Amino acid sequence: MNGQTVVVTGASRGIGRAVAVDVADAGAHVVVCARNGDTLTDLTEEIDERGGSATPVRADVRDEYDVERLMEQAAQVGHGGSIDAVVANAAVYHGDSGTTPLSTESYTAFDNHLRTNTRGVFATLREALPHLAENGRIVVTSGIVARDHVEGYGSYAVSKAAAEAVARGFAADTDHVVCIVDPGQVATDLSGDRGHDPADVAPQFRWALSEAPADLVDGEIIDRGDWRSATA
Repeated sequence: MNGQTVVVTGASRGIGRAVAVDVADAGAHVVVCARNGDTLTDLTEEIDERGGSATPVRADVRDEYDVERLMEQAAQVGHGGSIDAVVANAAVYHGDSGTTPLSTESYTAFDNHLRTNTRGVFATLREALPHLAENGRIVVTSGIVARDHVEGYGSYAVSKAAAEAVARGFAADTDHVVCIVDPGQVATDLSGDRGHDPADVAPQFRWALSEAPADLVDGEIIDRGDWRSATA
C-alpha cells in the first residue's frame, strides 16, 4: 500500500487500532480518527516508532460536519489530493457483550447504537466519496450478529444489520468498491475478551482494501473463511 492514504475511524483501540498499524506497516499513510483525540497519541507514536506515518484527527462520526472535516484533512495529506481507502469501523455497544436483549433495551441505547453504528457509517461513506480516488475502496466492519439469530445483542445487532444495508447501497449506487468485512469473534473492549487477537484479523481488512479482486468483494460480506480461501 505504498504511497496510499487510508482513513480508519474508531482507530484508538481494538480492530481499528490493529488495522491502522497494519496498513501503516504496509506503507500507507494512515489518517486515524476517534471521538477522543487524546486517545490517538499512543497509536501515532507506535506507528512512528515502527517507521510508518500517521495523522491523528479528532472526529465524532455522529456529527457529519466532523466527518466532512476529517475527509477534507485526509485528502490534503493524500497523494494527489485524494483518499485511497476508508475503513468505517467506529462503533459503540451499550452494555456487556451478549447481555442486552432487545426486549429490555432502553430507547437511549437504541438511538445511540443507530446514530453511531449506522448513521455514522452513512456519514463516513457519504463524506468520503467526494475525496475518494477513482479506484478507491471502502470497508465497513460488521459481524455475524447482523445476520444470524444471536441472543442478547439487542439494538447493537440491529444497527450492524442496518450498517450492512448502507454498505450494499453505496456499492450499488457508486462505481467504488464497497464491501463488508466480518472478522469473526475478536477480543476487544466492545465484544469481550474472547476471540481472535485484533492483530490477527487486520490482514483481512488490508486484503479487502488492496488485493482482493473487485468483483469478489464489491457489495459482499467477506468473512474469515472467505479471506482464507481466497488467499490460500
